[in-house]
Amino acid sequence: MRIALIQLSSARDIDKNLATCRRLAEGALEAGARWLLFPENAPFMGHDAEKLTIAEDLDGSIVAAFREIARQGGCWVSLGSFPEASTTPGHTSNTQLLIDPAGNTAALYRKIHLFDVEVEGKQIFRESDSVLPGSELTVAPIELDAQPSRNVGLSVCYDLRFPELYRALVKKGAHMLTVPSAFTLSTGRDHWHALLQARAIENQCFVLAPNQWGHHFDNRHSYGHSAVYDPWGRMIACASDRESFVLAELDFDYLDEVRAKMPCLGHRRL
Repeated sequence: MRIALIQLSSARDIDKNLATCRRLAEGALEAGARWLLFPENAPFMGHDAEKLTIAEDLDGSIVAAFREIARQGGCWVSLGSFPEASTTPGHTSNTQLLIDPAGNTAALYRKIHLFDVEVEGKQIFRESDSVLPGSELTVAPIELDAQPSRNVGLSVCYDLRFPELYRALVKKGAHMLTVPSAFTLSTGRDHWHALLQARAIENQCFVLAPNQWGHHFDNRHSYGHSAVYDPWGRMIACASDRESFVLAELDFDYLDEVRAKMPCLGHRRL
């Protein structure tokens, strides 16, 4: 199964962001990818409160653009997240969509853990001021290359720091874990790869993590290094420091072998 992580440097210009998404998608499809994974906030990267002005439902123009990428490419698409309109005044949901090759919604996940932190005393983030936390886990089957379907568990960015979420996804049958992100530059330098590798090792899953990269606005920078880790915890793909895509082959026979020879998941006692 060949996948592509799309690494962006999104900002406030939705049309420009979508044009970049289409351009990188075309390159990844030409390289043989059958599943395109975009990062968190792919269509719009601004302050959380600004997303209220462009929030839309699942039938809006932003989502339609990614449905069209899936239909035209005959591929699966993970829209890492977009600001989904909410009935709660002053709030959106940070929502990830898995879109099938016909352009239909195959799965939906609303980010559970919200980024309310202070980063190195320089930046304060309060995602919960304008974003509602999700409450439901999402695991969905995905079929590629005429192989038996495998299950993907969905998560977004800050969720990565909560291992109990991923263990719950694996208990629901996940073989792959998506982590579309906009990991900050300073936290990414120290924690991004360590956390991704840990989630891969402890859950014996492929971890697929497309990340935002570069400068977005004001003093907001993302780390990049979009990466894929295999079920043994080895990094099998990593993007360079630019807007780009990176390809990876997912070998599920290898995943089955790892789980059979090191049956940690069957040895749990708690």
